[in-house]
Formats: sequence, structure tokens, C-alpha cells
Amino acid sequence: MNVREGWEQLAESLIPLKADDYYPHGSGLAFWESLREAPEARAELEVIRSEGERLLKSPAEELTYSLFSLFAVQGSRLEYERVYFEKRRRLNTFAFLSLLEPESAAYEAALRDAIWAICSEFTWCLPAHVDAKRPVSETIDLFSAETGFALAELSLLLGTRLPELLRVRIAELVDERLFRPFLEKGPYHWEELTNNWSAVCAGSIGSAALLLMTEQRDHARLAQILEKTERSMGFYLQGFGEDGGCPEGLGYWNYGFGYFVYYADLLLKRSRGQRDWFNEDKVRRIAEFQQKCFLGGRLVANFSDAQPYGSVQPGLSHYLAKRYAEVEAPPALLHADYREDHCSRWAPALRNLIWRDCKAAGTAEWRDGDFVFEDAGWLISRFTTAGDTFGFAAKGGHNGESHNHNDLGHFMLAGGGAFFLSDLGCGEYTRDYFGEGRYRYDCNGSQGHSVPIINGCLQREGRERAASMIRCDTSAEACEFTLELSGAYEDENLQSFNRSWVWNKTELPSLALRDDFRFTEAPDSLTERFVSPIQPEMASPGLLRFVRGRLALELYYDPNQLEAEIKARTYRDHYGKDAVWYALDFRVKQPEAGFGVELLFKFARQ
Repeated sequence: MNVREGWEQLAESLIPLKADDYYPHGSGLAFWESLREAPEARAELEVIRSEGERLLKSPAEELTYSLFSLFAVQGSRLEYERVYFEKRRRLNTFAFLSLLEPESAAYEAALRDAIWAICSEFTWCLPAHVDAKRPVSETIDLFSAETGFALAELSLLLGTRLPELLRVRIAELVDERLFRPFLEKGPYHWEELTNNWSAVCAGSIGSAALLLMTEQRDHARLAQILEKTERSMGFYLQGFGEDGGCPEGLGYWNYGFGYFVYYADLLLKRSRGQRDWFNEDKVRRIAEFQQKCFLGGRLVANFSDAQPYGSVQPGLSHYLAKRYAEVEAPPALLHADYREDHCSRWAPALRNLIWRDCKAAGTAEWRDGDFVFEDAGWLISRFTTAGDTFGFAAKGGHNGESHNHNDLGHFMLAGGGAFFLSDLGCGEYTRDYFGEGRYRYDCNGSQGHSVPIINGCLQREGRERAASMIRCDTSAEACEFTLELSGAYEDENLQSFNRSWVWNKTELPSLALRDDFRFTEAPDSLTERFVSPIQPEMASPGLLRFVRGRLALELYYDPNQLEAEIKARTYRDHYGKDAVWYALDFRVKQPEAGFGVELLFKFARQ
């Protein structure tokens, strides 16, 4: 039997999904009634109701040609996307309120209008993802795939409560904009990508097919879609090493792995356990990634295009915690608010309600631990002492990663819920941000990371620009981590550059940093740069102090070797707002052909 025949046989055996298959006790009506009365859900539902009241009073905006054309004209994305995502917010909110309060004619009417408006859009794709080489009608991007998945799921959950006209139109459009192009107009660039695109696009299409293709006549096409979807899921998993680390960062783990899980769950249900991705060891290790990323409170080891402050999708997190003993139920304080996702994605929002385990005993903090990702080249350490949680994270890897930053040897320090040394995270997404100008942005180039500037040169991008892990030892008392980083710089004079950290986990921890350089001849200049959200004070020669709340970080250096300078700089954050950061530059006064630099970062109480 060949692969296609195997999928055709599986497709013929799949049982159609029913709305009640979604709910813990098999009854949608009973679920929404119990949720409406559940004390532990009150705060979340109040947020959804508040959004409903706001949206009922607000006229829906349209996606005009003028908005669509802004990306082509000036490269900006936020203007169109604000209206696009607000339309998805209307869809989600009125859908949830219609399920929670089926007696409300106002919510039901608003939901029908929201569905009609999205069905009337010229395209479900974002302008930034429209390829001039392919007709718009044949383009499939992340958000078109998500939209089709959302409408298909809504059609199943609401059933005959939706007018037949809308149910038929949803099925027609999902077929026209997703199924037919996927089967007839590919291959698409994302089908073999090893990042979030393959999981979100293929996973959404596969999920929509599992929801809508239920008749005997659909089996052959369903088999084709599942075969292609499964292939893309294999490529997605190749983007992870055996360590389960996600080089794209926590935000894209939530996104890509979330859609992988949503699809895998639907396939598991329809196949009655015949196809179970969750039995794969690599999937289990990837599921553990989230709990290892936090540095205390909401602080995240946010390498790559990730936000410095994070939250968790409680539905996804609780689902994985039930699947795997190694996965922790998340601290309740980290649960994402309904309004937090500015993209207003339906799939995670629904599962935050139907998968959330209100009885899960999440702790106040994740458990302490030292987490080594050998494939990604990361070390993350988190521990709690005297009521405060402290975190240290450092990375190697290479400068050709998905959502890459030129950041080999970069590190961050956190304590008491605040960053002292940080990562800027992701900036505002524009055409240039993903184009030739990417590394001119401080958040992407090495100028915005805690790494040296050698002979005036920054790190270069490319997979060949890679770090080598020399040492990584962890114990209850300390972590020692050493990387060789000369390959990150295009400087023929640089023979070797070893960066070593010793993270001492005492009651008030300290981090000793040593950089050892070897050149064929003495460089003209070398500057050690560190990134902080806090403006430090020059306490005395050889000592800088960063103060945040009841904690301070003291930075000790040799003033005879290094000259310190503090510069305030500004970058545009992911939401298009100006944010200030501080570049702490330590210029080596007399660099030699071979020399070392030592600095000590030590926490202190105020």
C-alpha cells in the first residue's frame, strides 16, 4: 500500500466530528450553561461581555483599498492590520456571547453581521503576505488559513443556529480560498518551512478539512489534504532540535506549536486514536519548552522576535499538562487575558474556554531549574531565594535562525520581576524589517544586544555565523557556560573569542563574565556593549548601579582597562511605539593582540 492509499483508507474510516465532541461532558448546551455560572470563569467572561458592549456601540470599520495599498506604498502594516484584527475580535466576541447567552437576539445579529463582513472581504490575506508572482485569489498566508479554520469551527459549533446561507457561504469560501488552491495551485513556500508558517497554514487547512469534509464524496480530497498537511507538520518539527527548544522564541512557540496541537487533537478525535502525534517523543519535549522560558513572573528569555513579557494560553497549557506528566500547569497569574492577543485568533481563544482546567493546581511560580538546550545553544536558569526569583539566560546558536537576530553570546539578567540586562525583543513589523534593512534595526542587529563591537564591526548574519559550545555545567550552586564566538564576526584579524559566564546562585546571586580575545595583531578598537531598560548611575570609578524597586544590580569593572559610557537610544516596539533603552559601552583603552576582559554583575538589596 502506498502513502496515498494509506491516507485514503484512513479518510474512509474517519468519523465526522460533532459539536458535542468539543466539550468536557459531551454537551455543548450544558457546558456553556455551567461556564456561565462558574465562579472561577467570572472574571474572564466579564472581559468578554465588556468587549461585547464596546463593540455593539462601535460601528464596524471596513478594509478599504486605501488601507490595503499602504503596505505597497510605504511599507507599513499596522493601519490595515488594526482594522483586520478588530473584525476578528467582533467575530470571536459575538460568537462566544451567542454561545453563552443564546437568548440574546442582539448578539446573534451582531455575529451574523461579523461573519458576513469577513465573508465579503476581498482576501483573507494580509497585504504584507501577498506575493506579486501569484494571484491574490491563489494566495494562502497565516491569517487566511486561520480565518478559514475559525469559520469552519464556528459553523460546526453553532450548527443550525446559523442561517443556511451563511453555512453554505462559509463552506464555499473555505473551499475556494484554502482547499482548492492548496491542492491545485501549490506548492506554497510555507509547505516545507521549518518554522511557525508550516504549522499554522497547513494545520489550519487540515483542521478546516477535518471539520467540513464529512461526506463519502469528500474522502479522496480529504485524504489529499491530510497527506499534504502531515508532510508540512513533519517539516515544522524539523525546526526543533531533539532538545525541544524553539529558536523562534516563546511567542512563536505558542503560535506554531499551538496550531500544531489544535490540528493534532482534531485528527486524533476523528481517527479515534489511529493517528496520534502526541505519542512522539519530540512532541513531548517541545511541549516542555514553555515552562523553561520564564525568568520570574512574566519575564521571558525572549531571544529572537519575542516579547520580553509573556503570558500563557491556559487552554493549550492545561491540555499539554494533561497529556504529559513532565508539563507543569502554569501559574494562574500568567493566564492570558482575552484582549491580550492583538490578532484576535479564534482557535486559542476558544480553547482557553473549553480546555482550561479550573481545578488545575498551578503554583505561584514555575519550579526552579537550569535548562540546557544543546541544539539551540541556550542556557536558561531560574531560581527563587528569600522571596525573589532570579533568572539568567544566554545563547549561542547561529545567526541564520528563523526570525533571526545577530545575537551570538547575548545574555540577560532578571530579579524580583524586573529585567536589569535585557533583550529588546521584536520591533514593529514593516516591509524593511523583513527586508534588506533588517539588521539596521537595533532589536535585530548586534548593536542592540549585549555583545562586543570589534574594530567597529558588528556581528554578521548567516547560518555559517555560528557559536560553538565549549562548556556547560549546572549544579545547585552555580552554572558555568562557555561559548566560542569568533565566527560571528567578519574580521580576519580575530583568531578566537571565548565568552564565559559563571552564574552563582547564592541568596543574592552574581554573574561573573569573562571575554578572552586573540588577534593576529592588536585591534584598533574593542567595545563591550550591554543592553538595559534601566539607566544606571555611576556610583564610583569601576562601579555602575542599576536600581529597580528593592533590588539593585551592581556592575564592577576595571576602570584602568575600561572606559564606561552610557547612551540612551530609542527603537520602535512591536506595536509601533517608541521605547527607550540604554547602551552601556565599555571601551577597552589599550587593546592588545591577546587580552581578557572581566566584569562582575552582583545583585544587592536596596
